[in-house]
Amino acid sequence: MQLSAKAFHYLGIIATIASLGMYVSYIPQIFDNLQGFKSNPTQPLAAAFNCTLWVCYGFFREKKDLPIVIANIPGVICAFIAFLTAL
Repeated sequence: MQLSAKAFHYLGIIATIASLGMYVSYIPQIFDNLQGFKSNPTQPLAAAFNCTLWVCYGFFREKKDLPIVIANIPGVICAFIAFLTAL
């Protein structure tokens, strides 16, 4: 099944919003870490690394893929902060 250009565009928007929500969910973990309820830093570090790779992929393509970049920049930031505060 082939998606139309319009459906593909909307799928990209929905996926970007879902990704942003996923990475913003690190904020409560960061607050817990700062209040002394430390969590394991492995998962946020892996997420930060993964998001960094996706940002590079989207940004350095010949035709930049901005939804991928926009969706993953908050992941780099929030996951890295969650990692640092979990230490």
